[in-house]
Formats: sequence, structure tokens, C-alpha cells
Amino acid sequence: MGAADTGATSGIFRVMLRMHIHPGKEREFEETWYKVGHAITEDPANLRQWLSRSDDEDGVYYVVSDWVSEPGFREFEKSPQHLDHRTRLHPFRASASMVTMHVVYEMTGRALLGGPPASSSAPSASSR
Repeated sequence: MGAADTGATSGIFRVMLRMHIHPGKEREFEETWYKVGHAITEDPANLRQWLSRSDDEDGVYYVVSDWVSEPGFREFEKSPQHLDHRTRLHPFRASASMVTMHVVYEMTGRALLGGPPASSSAPSASSR
């Protein structure tokens, strides 16, 4: 394995939510998502989350969240914090779907690790 390979993960459970937002409500949705996001990140089972806007489909967003385990996520789903979070975001959603998965491998890219690109090499003596 290369220096950027971290190998098998320790059982991270990932949730990906795809949401289509009502036209004209996108900016308000983004702001509201950011304001209520602490309901997820403050849960002890949550590792991190992201909100991403599709470049290919107008009004489509993806929320990806990582959890220490599936049971930890499922417990959060039943919590009052999750109900409040969903209640605040629901008016913006035209439709939504969710998929869940277990992360098998994680590989960190060279740019994040701060190393030189793999294709770079030291200049040769003749090029100086």
C-alpha cells in the first residue's frame, strides 16, 4: 500500500440523503441546514457530515453523514433532535431518498497529506 492508503476502516456507517428542493428555496434551505446541523454533529455517534449541491441537477442536494456504527445512527433516527431537524428541513423538500452503506476502505489523497504530486521529480543536473 502507498503512503496515502489507510486500509480497511473500523466500521464507519455512512448515510447519503438525496433531496430535491422546491425551486427558489435553495438558498434558504442551505442556510437552514447549516443552522440546524448541530443536531446531528452533537450526537455522540456522529463523526462528520457534509451538504453538497449537485452540479448536474438543479435543486438537488446530497447530505452525507458518517457514524461510528449503524446502531448509533438508528438510535439517532429515533431521537427528538432528529425529529426537530427533519421538521425544520421538510418544508424545503420536494422529494428525498436515502441510502446507507458501510465504508470498506478509505484512502487519503496526496493533496490532503501535503506531499508533492506523484509525477513530480527533482530537476536533473542538466536542466539547471
